[in-house]
This record gives sequence, C-alpha cells and structure tokens, in this order.
Amino acid sequence: MGAILNLVERNLHEVHVDADRMLFHIPSSSLFASDELTGTIIDTLRGPGCSSDDLIQRLASRFNGEEITETLRELMSLELVSDGSPLTPDIAAKRVERTAINTVVLNVNTGCNLSCTYCYKEDLDKPSEGKKMDIDTAVASVEMLLRESPDEERFTVVFFGGEPLSNRKLIEHMVDYCEKRFAEAGKSVEFVMTTNATLLNEDTVDYLNAHRFGLSVSIDGPKTVHDRNRITVGGQGTYDVVRRKAEMLLSRYNSRPVGARVTLTTGVTDVETIWDHLFNELRFAEVGFAPVTSGDISSFNLSNDELVEVFASMKRLGRRYLEAALEHRNIGFSNLHQLITDIHEGHKKALPCGAGLKMLAVDYKGELNLCHRFTGSTLPTFGNVHSAVKQVELNDFLSQRLDRTNTGCDDCQIRNLCSGGCYHESYARYGDATHPTYHYCELMRDWVDFGIEVYTRIMAQNPAFISSYITPRKAH
Repeated sequence: MGAILNLVERNLHEVHVDADRMLFHIPSSSLFASDELTGTIIDTLRGPGCSSDDLIQRLASRFNGEEITETLRELMSLELVSDGSPLTPDIAAKRVERTAINTVVLNVNTGCNLSCTYCYKEDLDKPSEGKKMDIDTAVASVEMLLRESPDEERFTVVFFGGEPLSNRKLIEHMVDYCEKRFAEAGKSVEFVMTTNATLLNEDTVDYLNAHRFGLSVSIDGPKTVHDRNRITVGGQGTYDVVRRKAEMLLSRYNSRPVGARVTLTTGVTDVETIWDHLFNELRFAEVGFAPVTSGDISSFNLSNDELVEVFASMKRLGRRYLEAALEHRNIGFSNLHQLITDIHEGHKKALPCGAGLKMLAVDYKGELNLCHRFTGSTLPTFGNVHSAVKQVELNDFLSQRLDRTNTGCDDCQIRNLCSGGCYHESYARYGDATHPTYHYCELMRDWVDFGIEVYTRIMAQNPAFISSYITPRKAH
C-alpha cells in the first residue's frame, strides 16, 4: 500500500463564490478555480486518510484514472496534498541578509502649519519651531541610496513633514540635484510627496507637475468630518482652504493621478460618504483610507466596534467598486484596488512592507528611521546618512519579524499578504514593532476573502477591467 495522503490545510484556503470553489494557494498568493475533480479530491482527503491507489478506486466510478493521477500530481506539486515528504518552507530564508534600499523619505521639516489633533508624528513642531533638514543631510541621504544599492535601477525620493512645502527651497534644490545625479549614474528617479494642500499655489503646482511628482493630499472628507481634527495651530477648521487649493491642483495637474489620503478616527466610520465626496465631487483619482486604532492619543482611536463598522462600510463601497468594474469603470477605491492588484499579480510578502528592506526615513539630523512614522520615536535608529547604515542591526530587526515561529502568522491564510501587519501599529499598540497586529486579524482575513470574491466576479464577467486598470498601474 502506498503512502497515506493528507491535505495540507495550512497551504489551502477556499472561498465559495456562488457555485464556484476558488482555491487560494497561500504559499504563492495564487488563486485557482477548482474544477469538480479537484474539489472531490479535497473533500475526500478531508475524511479518513487514504493512499493514491485508494483514492483512484474511490473516485473511479466518476472520473478517469489518468485524470485523477494528473490532478493529484498537480496538487502535490503545489503542496496542497502531501504524502508525508517534507514541505517547502513558505519563506526559504530565516534571516534578512541584505537590504536593497531604493527609496528614501526625507522629513524636510518637523514644522507644520496645521495642528491635526490625531497626528502620529512624534517630532511635530509648530511652524516657528520647525526643524528643517539642511541641504547637506538631504544630499547625503541620496548618496546613501546609491552607495547602499548600486544594482538598483529605479529610485524614489519622498518629501515628507510636517508640511513638506514649508521647506520648498530644499525640495527644489534636491529635485535639481537628483535629476542630474541619477541621470549621470544611469538610473531613474521619481519624486513623491504627501501634502495638506494649504501652501499650494499655481506656481508650486506647475513646478510639481513639470517634475511629475506622485502626489497625495491629506483630506478627511466633507467639511463636517474634515474640520473635526484637521485644524490650524489657532484651532480653526481647514476644509474651506484645502478644498479650494485641491480644486485648483486637480484642475492644473496632469502628469500623474492625484490621490486623497483619509485618516479615520473615532466617530468617523462612513467610508462611503467620504469616498463619494472626494471622488465624485472633488474628483480625486483615488481615495485611500487609513483607520487609526493605535495612535499615541488613545481618545482618537477607533473602538473595536467602530473598526468593525469601518470594514463593513469598506465592503459596501467594495460592492460599488465591483458594480463599476463590471461596467468597465474604476471608482478609485485604492484600498480594494491594491488588494485586487496583489491577488492578480500573486504578490507574496515575507515582510509587511518595504520599511527597512527597500526604504528608510531620514530625520532632520540625518538619523535613519525604519519609516516616516518612527521619526522622533524611541525606537532605535539604524545609523546616520553622514556615517553609515547599521546593516547588522537592521537585518536583526527585520529577521525578528521574518521569523513566524510561535506566532499566529505561522499558519494564517493571509500570512503572505499581511505578513504580520504595520510595524508602527505594532509598536504603538504592543510596544514592540516586531509583534503581529493581532487586533486586525479576523477583519483582515474577511477583507481578503471579500477581495477574492470581487476579483473572481470581475475575472468571470469583465476580465478586460484587469488589463485596463490593474496591469497599467506599474507604469505610473
């Protein structure tokens, strides 16, 4: 008798979409439609164990023996079925041995002309007290990119704050420097910035447009929502000025799509209404939502019940995204759009994001932080642009999160999409940046199942949407 076959449940997740059984292959983040034979093999192996010969005999009245053998071979090669042989680890490497930093976030000014009540920036200052990055530090940051990652072809320089446009002089100097420096090195560079829009004028917009900045505007929705938290240092709401500046920006900016970034805090859970205002009224190309559950000021954190409502509202908006997609329209819901992209392209992440691996954030002193959210925090930095990257310490840190032993991530169905969640969320909630964000787990698993359903329906009814709106994203 042959070896007993077992279903490898940790590698397999099924999502039922109407009559279809979709198999999500967890190790590769790939999605397959299960045919009748595959589904029958899975159901059979969920019962008492049997050998391949037994399986063929049991199914012989319904399926051809060669087809059973071939399907079984495919399932074993995917490690969805095992004969007891050792399985390939999800992540071959247990340590991060090398990073390839191709993105640097320049915190060009700790000063901000707003005083948003929920701001996570631990180094934020009033405008008059803002600590501006100097040119030497900014240049050293770029030189660090080229020194650390000589084999990379494409680089990104992100301008961040405070409000980055409060140090426009530095931004202009660095754009000139980078365009010449990277061209000389035979590399390409792009610029990205998140702004509160209040300092925009036509001249600034035309400058950013000429250099093809990837722009995001921080705006929280209609006036009643936005003015709750996004206020001036003097306590005044900023919606009216932000709307006026954003409309001017969107009317002139044509080099790249401009997105809106929304922060959701306690009492703000109506994702649909906020999206409708920003997409249909103000005409942003994309709207992305960031729920706050572990901010420094706990009174602004969404409660567990509110977080549930946020995800329910995101799914309601997701139904509208699906309806539009079937009509070949993209309604710019970036959270779901990114998830659909990840599923379509089979993204598999060993770590939750590029922080430390592909990206580092530089504060005004030149200290290297894991990401822009950590500048000013107590998390140790990883070197200084004026000296060197602390590569050993950085690799040690990343390797701690990479190791899923004795964590809930080890056999989670979305372990290669979520990869434990945001480092800063973990740091703020648990005091440990390597700790998985367990408070999100069930909601995230349900959200990924929803994304699989939406993707399945799009592929069945209008696959051209994927080739029109998902695949070209790489070109932006």
